[in-house]
Amino acid sequence: MKIALEKYEEPKDIKRVLSGMRPTGKIHLGNYFGALKTWIELQDKAECFFFIADWHAITTSYEDTSKLSQNTLEMMADWIAAGLDPEKSVLFIQSQVKEHAELHLLLSMITPVKWLERNPTYKEMMENLKDRDLATYGFLGYPVLQTADIIIYKADTVPVGIDQLPHLELSRDITRRFNRFFGNIFPEPRPYLSEAPKLPGLDGRKMSKSYGNCIYLSDTEEELRKKVMSMVTDPARVRKTDPGHPEVCSVFSYHKIFTDKKQVKEIEENCRKGQIGCVQCKKQLFENLNTFLSPIREKREKLLSDKETLSQIFVEGSKKAREIAKETMEEVRKAMNFFTF
Repeated sequence: MKIALEKYEEPKDIKRVLSGMRPTGKIHLGNYFGALKTWIELQDKAECFFFIADWHAITTSYEDTSKLSQNTLEMMADWIAAGLDPEKSVLFIQSQVKEHAELHLLLSMITPVKWLERNPTYKEMMENLKDRDLATYGFLGYPVLQTADIIIYKADTVPVGIDQLPHLELSRDITRRFNRFFGNIFPEPRPYLSEAPKLPGLDGRKMSKSYGNCIYLSDTEEELRKKVMSMVTDPARVRKTDPGHPEVCSVFSYHKIFTDKKQVKEIEENCRKGQIGCVQCKKQLFENLNTFLSPIREKREKLLSDKETLSQIFVEGSKKAREIAKETMEEVRKAMNFFTF
């Protein structure tokens, strides 16, 4: 499924935004810049619904759900500590709104299997995760549930990365098919493409929990220090006085985000001239990165110290979400001619 990026212009009339995140572990900086930062910005532009996708989490990890509850709690804290505001957005848990499952079931009745099998993400994950048995209905039907998640709130906009466009395109196809059969009930969800900076992992590869190369929002100051000091730098630079190549250095990639522009320019010039060593460069990065993460870390710890209050935020958010989902499902059942009492 080839996606023509030029046709995806930023929506001008955003009214309702929907997005979710799987609770598969603590949130790292890649998650923050790839999704969470955009969500926080959208809070002041539209009505926003953000959910913890716990059902989606078990499509690839169904054999062991022992950490699901704890991961959900950790994600609650990460979201709010990073800046999601329950006064501005509806924050909820997917499994607490059972109507998602009902709409998923109904959409599965009209979705051609070939559409799901052609999904490039499905093929890619089947290839990359050969150590797991992903030949399940739930994994194949992931985009159908995702479509239900979006349209049950009649969201018109979904913030996504470029790699997620095929899934959203499939959601648009399913939505059009439903509307053609049963009436124009749902708006076709549009993508809101976020421009996330490239933030490599500690070893220079893509930041990924499976690689063990992440910097987490929850890292302590000491954990952060050790991680930054272990980061891969310019492999061609042996001595401090050797001319460096900042464009291939992971540390410099972080400086461009967490260090002010004037200092970034100085670091780049001094690195190319061999006038600054990698250790000094890392120490500067640690200080700037720690300044960014400290308030998030402190707020996160405070939230987790009162888990009941933290959970209540998502209980209330789930109630709000379910009220809207119930109204939508009443409309859907009527459109599909189900008998009602």
